Amino acid sequence: MSVAFTKEESSETAAETRLPDRPVSEHPNLVTENGLKQLRASLDAARAAYDAANGIEDINEKRRQQAVPVRDARYYAERVRSAELVPDPASNDIIAFGSTVTYSRDDHPPQTYRIVGEDEADPKSGSISFASPVARALMGKAVGDVVEVSGHELEIISIS
Repeated sequence: MSVAFTKEESSETAAETRLPDRPVSEHPNLVTENGLKQLRASLDAARAAYDAANGIEDINEKRRQQAVPVRDARYYAERVRSAELVPDPASNDIIAFGSTVTYSRDDHPPQTYRIVGEDEADPKSGSISFASPVARALMGKAVGDVVEVSGHELEIISIS
């Protein structure tokens, strides 16, 4: 085997082992208490995955298996470091970060979402990011208010 072939293989392997960083939002990293716990748990999971891959004997396979956990650990470490913990709203008079809001939209059944941080948001589980268009339109509003989002009227039914 020639040296040139070996170097080419090494550079391909190196490219596989250094993944680009996960994009970080330009928005402030607002988090609920639960969101901060989730970020810390994700960081711990990434570190554990890295440690597990550390036991692999084949150096190239070890690097490949460590690539995702290393990238994720960098991301979650930054998100934990930059997290701004926001306490639950003191009142349910107006919609704020951490509020759970139920609204009706056109002819659809009412929808309920909690407004949370970007990493915690999961619309399928009932939470949306404070940076989403719907959350931005709802923030600061009260029960009975109507807002327009993407050509749809949303009427606020309840805040908790």
